[in-house]
Parts: sequence; C-alpha cells; structure tokens
Amino acid sequence: MPVFLIRRVLTMVLTALCLTFVVFYLTNLPPNLEKLAKSEASSRMSDADVESWIERNGYGRPVLVRYGEWLGITPGWTRTEDGVTTGRCIERGQDPATAPLRCGILQGDWGFSTVFKQPVSLIIAERLGATGVLMLWVMIVMVPASLLIGVLSGMREGSRLDRGLSIFSIASTATPEYVSGVVLIALFASTSTGLSPWLAEQGWISGKTLFMGTATSALDSGITFWNFGLPVMTIALYGIGYIARMTRASMTEVMTAQYIRTARLKGVSFGNVVMKHALRNALIAPFTVIMLQFPWLLNGVVIVETLFNYKGFGWTLVQAAGNNDIELLLACSVVAVFVVLMTQLISDIGYVFLNPRIRVS
Repeated sequence: MPVFLIRRVLTMVLTALCLTFVVFYLTNLPPNLEKLAKSEASSRMSDADVESWIERNGYGRPVLVRYGEWLGITPGWTRTEDGVTTGRCIERGQDPATAPLRCGILQGDWGFSTVFKQPVSLIIAERLGATGVLMLWVMIVMVPASLLIGVLSGMREGSRLDRGLSIFSIASTATPEYVSGVVLIALFASTSTGLSPWLAEQGWISGKTLFMGTATSALDSGITFWNFGLPVMTIALYGIGYIARMTRASMTEVMTAQYIRTARLKGVSFGNVVMKHALRNALIAPFTVIMLQFPWLLNGVVIVETLFNYKGFGWTLVQAAGNNDIELLLACSVVAVFVVLMTQLISDIGYVFLNPRIRVS
C-alpha cells in the first residue's frame, strides 16, 4: 500500500502539472491578454499601447517562464523604468529589497482578481465554502435515496416495484438540471403557476410562494428549507437516477452469485442475505460513481448556481470566464483538478476496504 500511494501521488502531481499548464496556456493566449490590457487600462488603446502594457506587466515573457512564476518555482519578473522597480512579487509602494523572490501557488499567492478586486485566495475560500455546503446537503439527500432505490430494484428484479423505480431513475437522469430546475420553480416558487397560488388561496402558506425561487438569502440570512430546498432537489434528482441504476445493476449481479444461493439454501433469511452478504459487494461499483459525484458537483453546479443566483464556486467560475479574469480562472482550475485527483485516489483506496479480495500489487 505505501508504494502504491507514493506512485499514485507522483502520478497525480504529474497529471496536475499537465492539466494546469494546458489551462494556463489557453487563458494566456494573445487575444485574452489584449482583452485584459484594454479592460485594465483603456478600451481605446492602440495596438502599440497594448503591446507596451503587456510587456510592462510581464505578460510578454515565454509561456513556460510565466508558468513557472505562477507556480512559484522560478523567481518573479522585475522591471526598472525611470528609477522605479516593479515586478510580480513587488506590491505597490513596497521596497523591492524586502519583496519575496518567488510568489506563486506554492507560496500561497493566488494572484489578484481583476473583476472582484480582491485576492483570489479569499474569493476561492468564500465561494468554495458556499458550494461545499450545497454539496453536503445534496450528498445527504442523494446518496441514501439512490442506494435505497437501487437496492430495492436489485432485490426484486423484474417486479412491478423494479419497473417503477427504474422508470423514475431513467427519467431523472435523462432530465438535465436546467430543465428540472425550471420545472421545480414553476411548480413550487411561482406566484402565477403551480401549487403556490392554490396554497396561498387556501391560506396554507403565509407568503406568495411555497419555496423561494432564489438561494441568495441562504448566503445572507442563513440556510432554510424554503430557500435551499429547490437547488438541492434540482441537483439531487439528476444524480439519484444514475447512482440508483448503477446500484441496481450491481445488486442484480450479486444476487445471482453462487454464495448467495448457498446462503439461501442454508436457511439464511432473505433480509440477512441482502444486508450481510450481498450489499457490501454490491456497493463497490456505486462507490466509484458516488466518489465521481464530488468533481461533478463542484463543476456541474454552474447551471444550478446561476439559475438560483447562488454565488458559489460554479457561479464564480462563470464570472471569471465571462470577464476574462485570468488569475481567478486559473485558481478555479487548480481547485477542480485537485478535487478530481483526490476523489480518484480515495475511491481506489476504498476498494480495498469494501472488498478484501482486492489487493494492491
């Protein structure tokens, strides 16, 4: 196991370097740099002024050199003009002699957002925390519900219960979030359609709508069932069907295994066979799918966070990409790559604990 972990960590580091370099290269293409120069200086700049701004701010250096500076493994650039020294690691008004030699990701310097006018590290920490809360509640709802549906379907393959649950699973997976979100808003958060007008007319709700159509108040005044329910249900519905179908397929395969038949012939009750013998082995495949939900939730909540105006990680990613905020976009890519690689590592280690027959060579 220790050798496996060391090899896997080295592979993760190499993969992270390759992926982040690709993102760094794409975000630092000449058109993006020209757009950045005009947004930071003046939109009426001439081509010569744009080239001058790019050179003065260190963007004219080779891509590999700037990538090393961004990582923090090579010294940051410096420039002296008219007796004034500026550089990547030199803050405004700071003495160049006291400035650090390197200032990149490895040193904890994530850069400065050109859109939000704040350090990127503060923005990422705040937005990632908001999305983390959303992901937590989605997993609390999605995982138990999907496992229950999958196990019930796999236990009674071909029955009416199996067919009904399978139809629900396929329908939920086939419905994207931007469709289910709009449908849920129309049903529960609209003053003119759905259940809310009827409930208000009957006097069963005090407000105009049952649920709130926006989750902005969850960040301002706290999370409640009424302002956080629809975003959670929108994301959970899409994931429930996929995990449930994988659980059903795995459970069906396990229930036909020879050791299950032997346990049944020995007189073991059906409930004990399912809980003590079948369920653990049936969870191996769904475990991988569940772990894959974390990177999907981190990057796939873009639509939901935008739809419900919830300013989390996905909303921030959209703002960074739409406004050419290079430093913030790079930071988002680092977080996304890290989450994907870590969840894959955890899923591989989890195999060994779920099934002792699996050994790491």
